[in-house]
Amino acid sequence: MSGQASVNTIKPASELALHVFFIAVSLACLFPVLVVLGVSLTDQETIFRYGYNLIPRKWSLEAYTFLFRDIGPIARAYGVTIFVTVVGTASALLMTALVAYPLSRQDFSFRSFFSFFVFFTMIFGGGLVPWYLVYTYLFDIRDTLLALIVPNHLLSAFYVIVMRTFFTTSIHPSIIESAKIDGAGELRIFARIVLPLSLPVLATIGLFYTLGYWNDWFNSLVFINKKELVSLQYMMYMAMKNLQFMSDYASSAGMSAEQMTKLPSETARMAMAIIGMGPIVLAYPFFQKYFVKGLTVGAVKG
Repeated sequence: MSGQASVNTIKPASELALHVFFIAVSLACLFPVLVVLGVSLTDQETIFRYGYNLIPRKWSLEAYTFLFRDIGPIARAYGVTIFVTVVGTASALLMTALVAYPLSRQDFSFRSFFSFFVFFTMIFGGGLVPWYLVYTYLFDIRDTLLALIVPNHLLSAFYVIVMRTFFTTSIHPSIIESAKIDGAGELRIFARIVLPLSLPVLATIGLFYTLGYWNDWFNSLVFINKKELVSLQYMMYMAMKNLQFMSDYASSAGMSAEQMTKLPSETARMAMAIIGMGPIVLAYPFFQKYFVKGLTVGAVKG
């Protein structure tokens, strides 16, 4: 009995230590975000004199007023990014599942060949110049929304392998065989049985695709010349470049320190970071419950 009591005492103590550790890690991850938020709500002159603070010494909305002075381009970039993120994530998930499911089937004749083909693309690539030429001259998707959806994000070999492993370890062949006996075809089995049983891996990989599309600015830089089609992150990137140019020009022009404090450089940068990360943070609670199962089951060797 004493041994059982000691085990019961050690277990709550270890759980408490684990909870304290993860709370500390969570606070460490949250602290930079709070600092960025605090700086974005601080007066620029206060930042220039006292540096960054978690709680603003002098509250100010000048940075957000500066950014939203011309709200039209920002709203349009938000619309483009939301559309690309939603359509791109749904398309990428469908493509990944359609590739991964046949590779998980033991009765697929060319399973080894296509598995090697997918794995090969993770190691070797054609390079930036051929990649650009294919999308601009062969497919000619410049200045279209396809240029923000297809390159880099539409299909990831790594996610194909993770999803294939999930299908292999979680979808037992007897389920598929019983569905075939009942007269179901491959498409119905995939849509009615495989996908509903694969929500953990779909939600987990879907979040990664969502983050990839939301944070992408490189495709806008390479393929988009029309201002109405640029993504939010690229617009934020260009705004930061412009602010940096203004600060450098003001310094080289011999402006006084008092005059330079009027430029909302640091506070505007932080406000842009808050504007850019705001909506995507709200997506995490919807995917959180699927993370552990989706990642751990998908990580089993297939």
